[in-house]
Amino acid sequence: MPKRILQGTVTSDKNAQTITVLVERRFKHPLLQKTVRKSKKYRAHDAENQFKVGDIVRIVECAPISKTKRWTVLTDETASA
Repeated sequence: MPKRILQGTVTSDKNAQTITVLVERRFKHPLLQKTVRKSKKYRAHDAENQFKVGDIVRIVECAPISKTKRWTVLTDETASA
């Protein structure tokens, strides 16, 4: 089974080697047919502490690193664009 890759914005970098990423998804409500925005925060491993608040990053699933961390940072979107 392939690993999931999500894209989001860094909302916190206060912890050592950890960032909090806000991932937003949009979908159409099944009954009302209105576009709904839902967001969720993920804690991701950032080994070099290179990402700051406001950066757009891609995160990928990994084996559990700590109690809350199940994701690692894949790349920085602004660097590749």
